[in-house]
Order: sequence, then structure tokens, then C-alpha cells
Amino acid sequence: MVTDPETRTAARRDFLFLLCLMLMAPLGEARAQGWPPWADDAFQGRHSWSREPQYREETPWRADIQRPPSAGAVQNGGARPDIVPRTPQVVPFAASYPVNSIVIDTSTRKLYFVLEGNRAYGYSISVGREGFNWVGTELVSRKQAWPDWHPPAEMRERDPKLPEKMTGGLKNPLGAVAIYLGNTLYRIHGTNDPKSIGRAASSGCFRMLNEDVLHLASIVEIGMPVAVVNSLSAAPEVSQKTGPLRPAPEQSAQEPVIAQQMEMITPNHRARDYQTLRREMLHRP
Repeated sequence: MVTDPETRTAARRDFLFLLCLMLMAPLGEARAQGWPPWADDAFQGRHSWSREPQYREETPWRADIQRPPSAGAVQNGGARPDIVPRTPQVVPFAASYPVNSIVIDTSTRKLYFVLEGNRAYGYSISVGREGFNWVGTELVSRKQAWPDWHPPAEMRERDPKLPEKMTGGLKNPLGAVAIYLGNTLYRIHGTNDPKSIGRAASSGCFRMLNEDVLHLASIVEIGMPVAVVNSLSAAPEVSQKTGPLRPAPEQSAQEPVIAQQMEMITPNHRARDYQTLRREMLHRP
């Protein structure tokens, strides 16, 4: 069979073209339908069909958005409004505890300030939850209005979101005033969680409504005994001796503790001094 030279050249060119297509097929699959390199020259670049990458714009920082504080931060406790103390009900109290002492009955969630004549002021409180409750006798060692809160290390381990310090204020769990017990970490204090009153909800401290703890702080004096019992019906008697006063944490033993510290939490202190208010509270029928 005689073949024309031009025909042979055309056949050879077609064969080479098919061979190139066969060799490029696997490369095309690997590129997942990518753009072949030789097409840049044919189509003057790939920008006529390629899609530009999409970038998400970052949300700018806004100071008005509340964000949780980082661990170790100092958190602001909020406002410190004037709160009017509330005088509690005077109730019968037959237990043998000295007048002008505090008795806490954890079973009934009650705190009593013992008065003369088998009477006492009765306050509703919150006590330590299971595993954090305790009994014993301590002395009032300090009173502080709008105290700062320093969560213990073990508490921050349980909740890493807690700050190392929260300044005094309505958001502070210690509330409007704290009454420190001896040299322990326990306190009688206000609260930012009124719903917890009457429950076993704390880590060992005794919570009161802010208006109630302000009243108690106005009649409590440094060195008064505080008895914590499971039940008044089975509680032992408290000695009339108060014993030596031990300083509370965060206070030097040489630093004097004076009653004038409570002026800022005494109602209408411009009209009545601390001692006058205390005598009025103690002898009120």
C-alpha cells in the first residue's frame, strides 16, 4: 500500500496528540480538575475562570462586650450602695449561752445573738454544704465593710474561672460586711445570692442577707464568742470566758481594731454614734 508523505505526516501528528492526551489523563485526575501548565500560554493565564480565595473578616474587639475574667485577674465587685440594716425578730432562747454571744444552729439554718431574759435576735442564714460544714467555738476577731474576696487556692482549683481577688461590692460573694472568726478562713458575711439563704450552700462560711448582717455587725464587738453547733437541743454549754483574742488573716497582730471602722456601715451614723446604736439594739423589746 502506497502512502502519501503528507498523509503519513498527518497520521504521525494525530498519533502523537493522542499519546499526549493519554499521558496527561492521570495528571489531570491527580490535580482534581486543575489547570494544566500548557494552558497558560493558550489562554493567557487562568484568571479568567479561577476563583479568588475567600477570607473571613475578624470581629473587632468591643469594650462593651462582657467577657469572663482570666484566671489570676483582679475583678471589680461592683457598686457599694447604702443599705439600711433590718432589725430581726426577737425570739425565745432558753439555751445556756452567755449574753452578747453568737450561736449558730446549722440544722435549722439559724443564727442567734443572745440577749438578756432568755431572748435572742434570730436571723436566717446559709451554712456549709455537705463536706464543708463544721462545729466549734471561735471569737470575733475583725469586722470589715465591703471586704475584698480572695478565693483560696483549693477553690480556684475547683473553678479556674475565679479571680485571685474581687474588690468589695454588690457582686462580691462576701456582701456588705464580713465578721471574721478567729484566725480561720471562716466568716459571717453578706451575700450576692439571696436565694441561698436557708440552705446548705456555702464552703463553710455563714451567709446572711446584707441588711441582716449589717444589723448584726452593728451590735457585735471584737472578742465576742461564736458557737457553731449541729443542733441546739444537743449542744454543749459555752464557757463564759472569752479567752485571748487571736488575729484574723490579712491583719497584723499589731494593727489595732477599733469600733470606728464600722461607722461607714452604721445606719444614720451622723445622728447616732456606734455605742448609742448598740445600746438601743440590745435593749429594744
